[in-house]
Amino acid sequence: MELVNQNVLRKDTTLLSITHLTQLLHYVTGFGGFIVPLIIWLTSRNSVEGMDEHGKAIINLQLSLLLYIVLSIPAILLLGLGILTLIGTGILGFVLPIVNAVKAANGEAPSYFMTIKFI
Repeated sequence: MELVNQNVLRKDTTLLSITHLTQLLHYVTGFGGFIVPLIIWLTSRNSVEGMDEHGKAIINLQLSLLLYIVLSIPAILLLGLGILTLIGTGILGFVLPIVNAVKAANGEAPSYFMTIKFI
């Protein structure tokens, strides 16, 4: 009988990059930018090298952006500062996944600006 080690992690930088880019589904379909990366992370975190680190960074970014959006809505009434926060959140939510997808393709660790570590 031959024993096969099931705990070997495969290196798949393409899947890591795709996971980062699926966050942009918010801009295409209006939803899915949180659910799709979450599903990919939960299904492949034990089989792909680095997926746990990248998945946690993605979920932390999405939760942080959601928190910033919720806090900026009442701030709109306060001299319009919430509008600037909404614009900044939209820009960060678009640029950071692309930058980190390139980093993941190069085998580098993710670095998301202004994220709160929930996970």
